[in-house]
Amino acid sequence: MILSTIETIPNREINELKGIARGSTVRTRNIGRDILAGFKNLVGGEIEEYTKLQADAREQA
Repeated sequence: MILSTIETIPNREINELKGIARGSTVRTRNIGRDILAGFKNLVGGEIEEYTKLQADAREQA
C-alpha cells in the first residue's frame, strides 16, 4: 500500500481516495490544572486547558 498526501502519484493508478486521516492526543501539564479542570467539568463547559493541549499536540504531530 502506498500512502500519499497528494491526489496523484506519477506512474501509478489511484484506485481509492480515503480523505484526511487525523488523530488526537490529550496531555497534562501538572496536577493542579488537572484538578481545576475536573471541577470545571462538573459544572460543564469547555475546558480551555485541554483544548489548548490538544491543539498543541496536533500541531506538533
